[in-house]
Amino acid sequence: LIFILGGPFLKDHVTIQRIAASSIVTLYVTDLGQQVSWTTVFLAEYTGPLLIYLLFYLRIPCIYDGKESARRLRHPVVHLACFCHCIHYIRYLLETLFVHKVSAGQTTLKNLIMICAFYWGFTSWIAYYINHPLYTPQSFGNRQITVSVIHFLMCEAGNHFINVMLSHPNHIGNNACFPSPNYNPFTWMFFPVSCPNYTYETGSGISFTVMTQTLPVGIFTLLMSIQRSLWAQKKHKIYLRKFNSYIHRKSAMISFIL
Repeated sequence: LIFILGGPFLKDHVTIQRIAASSIVTLYVTDLGQQVSWTTVFLAEYTGPLLIYLLFYLRIPCIYDGKESARRLRHPVVHLACFCHCIHYIRYLLETLFVHKVSAGQTTLKNLIMICAFYWGFTSWIAYYINHPLYTPQSFGNRQITVSVIHFLMCEAGNHFINVMLSHPNHIGNNACFPSPNYNPFTWMFFPVSCPNYTYETGSGISFTVMTQTLPVGIFTLLMSIQRSLWAQKKHKIYLRKFNSYIHRKSAMISFIL
């Protein structure tokens, strides 16, 4: 890869001839190491948590005490949490393969390892507590579980429908226009915010936190919400510049707040 000193890395489609057409510039070459495709990154990032969580759910002897696991029955929310967690990452994997238009670019192997370490590590921490034989049930019982599960599934459905819409942008003539809500109620989130996919993602995380009532899930949800808010604000600014039909009163991710 080639870059200009003090500037960003050049895009793959940029030619040196075009850069140096009007002036003399100094180019530096750096070896970033082995490269992997973004599709590979996403598949590894999502497959790991799916399989790791199932290992903890099965309570294999090398993780928990066998006698303690056999003596204590699982609370129903443990099964629901496993179901919701699997649904979440299976959706990620299927959308990566069949919905999202993943960039043809590549990233470094080091970046892949860092991303996987973050997601896989947090999954191990989360799954350990939720599937532990000494797991403590929710403070408000079945009502808390039922409400959070319903909200989680609604957010998952909403996220999927938004991602499908974003993968098929509207076009009028030669100009692309911001996605417009349709008959599907889940797409109506486009009215108040410009990045409803991040809104639904955050809603799923909050629901899972309330459902399981565990600290690791809450910390993971908080960190990912902060990251999504940064992504949403960045996209919001791009939409303001790019789309003539864009409504400037919209928020980035949360109405009237963010």
